[in-house]
Amino acid sequence: MISNYLELLERRNPQLSEESKKYLGFAKRGAVRMDHMVLALLELSRVGRNPLPPNPVDSATAIEDAILNLAALIGKTDSDVTKDDQMPIVMGDRGELTRLFQNLIGNAIKYRHSERRSVVHVKCQPCEGGWRFAVTDNGIGISSNYYDRIFQIFQRLHGKDQYEGTGIGLAICKKIVEHHGGKIWVESCPEEGSTFYFTLRNWSPNN
Repeated sequence: MISNYLELLERRNPQLSEESKKYLGFAKRGAVRMDHMVLALLELSRVGRNPLPPNPVDSATAIEDAILNLAALIGKTDSDVTKDDQMPIVMGDRGELTRLFQNLIGNAIKYRHSERRSVVHVKCQPCEGGWRFAVTDNGIGISSNYYDRIFQIFQRLHGKDQYEGTGIGLAICKKIVEHHGGKIWVESCPEEGSTFYFTLRNWSPNN
């Protein structure tokens, strides 16, 4: 609503000075950021609100849904996003798992390296009690000093002028993984890329 009224004010006052138009631009961008922030907070609040149904989910389908949702971004940035041919069936909520993969893949593309094409790969291997997934990229990387900080709400390592975002995406990922009884962590090398790992429970007919 704020953004719409600011737009209306600008259209109905064509005589505004360049300085006034600049200030209106600041206000409109601030309103858009506020809108994104509120939507992200609502999404965070919804994770885990209901008891997790013990449903088998094809992780390959969740990844494919995430890639489809990111099709515009992938095409715009000419990124290469792939996954292992064989992906497991896990226990969980398909919608939340799709969001998990979408956030991690989207982050990998957003923080791509300016001097090379963005390459993102999702792989998986068995671990005790389930599966360990890895989302690997060749982006700008993260210093080890920030490994824990990035999963906290509103924590950003870069200014909003460098990279858009709310600082909530990885907090949502952490909440989704923990809601599924797993854990999430990152390993990275600055200027070379990052790998985000998380675990999920295995599915079997006895679950």
